[in-house]
Amino acid sequence: MGHLSISPTCCSRKMQGMYEGQVLLSRTERRARLATRATVRRFFCSLQSLRLGSGFSRRSRFRRRARTSGRRTSDFPPPPGIGFQQEVTVSAQGPERWGAPAMGSPGDGEPGAAGAALLDSDTRRAPPPGIGFQQEVTVSAQGPERWGAPAMGSPGDGEPGAAGAALLDTPPPPAAAAPGLPAAPGTNPLSRKLNKILETRLDNDKEMLEALKALSTFFVENSLRTRRNLRGDIERRSLAINEEFVHIFKQVKEELESINEDVQAMSSCCEDMSSRLKAAKEQTQDLIVKTTKLQAENQRLEMKAQVADAFIAKFQLTPDEMNLLRGTKDEPITEDFFKALGRVKQIHDDVKILLRTNQQRAGLEIMEQMALLQETSYERLYRWTQNECRTLTQESCDISPVLAQAMEALQDRPVLYKYTLDEFGTARRSAVVRGFIDALTRGGLGGTPRPIEMHSHDPLRYVGDMLAWLHQATASEKEHLEAMLKLVTIQGVEENIQEVVGHITEGVCRPLKVRIEQVIVAEPGAVLLYKISNLLKFYHHTISGIVGNSAATLLTTIEEMHLLSKKIFFNSLSLHASKLMDKVELPPPDLGPSSALNQTLNLLREVLASHDSSVIPLDARQADFVQVLSCVLDPLLQMCTMSASNLGTADMATYMVNSLYMMRTTLALFEFTDKRLEMLQFQIEAHLDTLINEQASYVLTRAGLSYIYNALQQHKPEQGPLSNLSSMDSVSLKVAMAQFDRYLSAPDSLLMSQLNFLLSATVKEQIIKQSTELVCRAYSELYAAVMDPSNEYKDPETILHRSPHQVQALLS
Repeated sequence: MGHLSISPTCCSRKMQGMYEGQVLLSRTERRARLATRATVRRFFCSLQSLRLGSGFSRRSRFRRRARTSGRRTSDFPPPPGIGFQQEVTVSAQGPERWGAPAMGSPGDGEPGAAGAALLDSDTRRAPPPGIGFQQEVTVSAQGPERWGAPAMGSPGDGEPGAAGAALLDTPPPPAAAAPGLPAAPGTNPLSRKLNKILETRLDNDKEMLEALKALSTFFVENSLRTRRNLRGDIERRSLAINEEFVHIFKQVKEELESINEDVQAMSSCCEDMSSRLKAAKEQTQDLIVKTTKLQAENQRLEMKAQVADAFIAKFQLTPDEMNLLRGTKDEPITEDFFKALGRVKQIHDDVKILLRTNQQRAGLEIMEQMALLQETSYERLYRWTQNECRTLTQESCDISPVLAQAMEALQDRPVLYKYTLDEFGTARRSAVVRGFIDALTRGGLGGTPRPIEMHSHDPLRYVGDMLAWLHQATASEKEHLEAMLKLVTIQGVEENIQEVVGHITEGVCRPLKVRIEQVIVAEPGAVLLYKISNLLKFYHHTISGIVGNSAATLLTTIEEMHLLSKKIFFNSLSLHASKLMDKVELPPPDLGPSSALNQTLNLLREVLASHDSSVIPLDARQADFVQVLSCVLDPLLQMCTMSASNLGTADMATYMVNSLYMMRTTLALFEFTDKRLEMLQFQIEAHLDTLINEQASYVLTRAGLSYIYNALQQHKPEQGPLSNLSSMDSVSLKVAMAQFDRYLSAPDSLLMSQLNFLLSATVKEQIIKQSTELVCRAYSELYAAVMDPSNEYKDPETILHRSPHQVQALLS
C-alpha cells in the first residue's frame, strides 16, 4: 500500500507570488487570496487530527531520534509504513528559519507548537505584509525514496513547471490505508476536502498564474536556501517598490504644490483684475453707452458708403474712362476705349433695373447721361475709323486689330457702319485702279514682273495676264474685308463684303473692257478667239465664286467680253464655211480629201483641242461643242457632196468614204462627239454598200457571170426550162465557168482601182470581203438552178464541177 506525502511547495510559491504583487492588486483580490490560504490551513489542521495509529508513533520516534542525533528528519528516508510526512517552515522578518516538527506529538493527537501557531494565525489574522509563508509537502510512493516537489512554475515562463502541472492536472489517486490504520470511510469530511483541493485546477485561476509569473522573474533557483530567503527577498522587493513609489509621489507632490502656488497667485491676480474692472466699468458706464451708439451709427454710415460706392461703381464711369470716351480728335483709339464703350453699354442696359424700382428718377438721369456719352463715343469712333480707312490707299494694306474692333462697335449703329464701309470701298477702289494701271504700264517693283502691255502682241497671254491680276486683286480685297469685319456678328456680313468688293473692282472695268475689245476686234484668228472666249468664261466663273454675283459691274464686263469673243469666233467660222461653199474644189485624182477639207479639219482639231483644255464647267463646254460642230461639219458635208456630184458611182462613193473617214477620225479624239460620230458612221456605211455592190458587179462582169446571173434573176418558171434559153445552154455555161475558174485562181486581179484609193485599209478589206460574199451567193443560186432537174441540164456536174462551198473556200 502506497504512502502519501504532501509538500506545501506549491502553496509556498503561491503565497510568495501573492506578496510580490500585493502592491498592484486591489483589496478584493487580496481578500480572495487570504481566503485561499485559510482553506489550506484548515486542510493541514484536518491532517493533524487524522494522525492515529502506530505509523504516527513510529514517525514521532523517528523524529526524536533525529533530534537527539542533531540531524533533520528530511535527511533520512521515511521508514516503511509511514504515510504522511510534512515539514512546515515559517520565517519571521529576520534571516532565521525554524522548522516545525510533526503536527502532533506521538500519540497525543494534538497539534504541535508550529501547528498551533498556524491554527491560531488562521483564526486570528492573516500574515502581515512582507511575511513569507513556505510549506513543503512531500508525497512518496511505497518505498524508501523521498522526493520534494519543485516549484509550480519555472523562472520567467509564468506557467507551472512540469511536476506542478502534473500534480494539478492529474486527479488524485484513491488514498490507501496505511498499515495498521483503519480505512477512512467514503464520507470522511477530510477526504472530501482533500479531494476538492486536489481537484482544483490552478490553470483556470488567472490571479494565481499572474502571481506565479511575477514570482518566476526573480525566483530562478528552487533550492533550500532560496526557499528560506524567499520571504526576505519578497519583502526587500516590496520595500524597493514602495520606496520607488514614495520617491515618485514625492516629486508629484512637489509639482502639485508648485502648481497650487501658481494657481493661488493667478487666483489673487484675477480677483485683483476683476475688482479693477468693476471699478473702471462703474466709472466709464456713460462713455461706453455713447461709444456703443457711435459704433452703431458708424456701421450704418459704412454700410451706406458701401452701397453708394457699389452704386457708383455699377452705374457710373471712372474719370479715366470718361477721358477716354471724350478724347480729342487727334488722340488715337486704343483697346481701353472699347472697354470703356462696353462699360457704357452695360450701364445703359443695367439701368433698366432701376426703372422697375422706386429709383426711377435716378435711372432716367443715368440712362440719359449714358445715351449722350454713347453718341459722343460713337461719333468720335466713326471719325477715327473714317480717317483710318482713308489711309488704306496702298496696294497692300494691313488691317489693324483696333480697326476690326471699331467695326464691331459700329455695328450697333447701322448708318455709321454703312458709311464706314463706303469710305473703305472708295479708298480701296482708287488703290486697285492705280495698281491695275501700274501693272499694265510699269510692272512690279524693280521691273519684275514685266508690264502687261509688253505682251500685247500675244493676245491670249495679254488677256490672261490682265484677268489673272484682276482675280488676285479681287481675292485680296475680299480678304481685307473679311479681316476688318471678322468681329462683326450682325446678319448680312457676307452680302456687305460682296457689295464692297463689287464697288472696289468697278473702277477697273472700263480699262479692262477697252483693252479686251481691242484684242477681239483685231480678229487674231478663230482658234485664238475661241481660246480667249474660254478664258473669259473661266475667269467669270472663278471670280463669281469668290465674290458672288453681287460684283455685277465686273462680272457683267467679263460676260460682255466673253459673248463678244464668242460671237466673233462663230462669225469667223461662218465666214470660213461660206468661203468653202463659194468655191467648191473638185476631188483630187486620188479621190482623197481636198485641201479645203484638210484645212477646215485642222482648224476644227485646234478648236476642239483648246476646248478640251478649258477649265470651264462641263455643261457650258458641251453646249459650246455642239454649236461648234454644227457650224463646221454641216458646211463640210455639203461641200463634199457638191464636189462629188459630177463623179461616177464608184468614184463618188470612194471620195465620200475618204472624206467622211477623215472627219470621223478627227472627231474621235474628243469628247461630246458621240452623236456626230454615229451620224458619220451611218453615211460611211451607205457609201460602203455602194462600193461593195460595185465591186461584186465588177467581178461578175469580168468573170463572165454577169449576163448569166441577170438571165437567172429574170427567168420565170412559166417560160420553160432554163436550158432552152440561148445564153443559158450548156456550152455557154461551160465557157463562162472556164473564165470564172481563172478568177478563182487569182481573186485579187479583179479589184476596182477605186479600192486602192481608200485611206482606210480596214474599210478596203471590209469591201472585198462583203463583195466576195455576194459573188459566192450568186454562184450558189446558179449552181442550184443548174442542178435543178426542171431546168433539163444534162450532166450538170460536168458543167459546174465545183460546189458553192469549194468556191467559198477558194475565195476566202
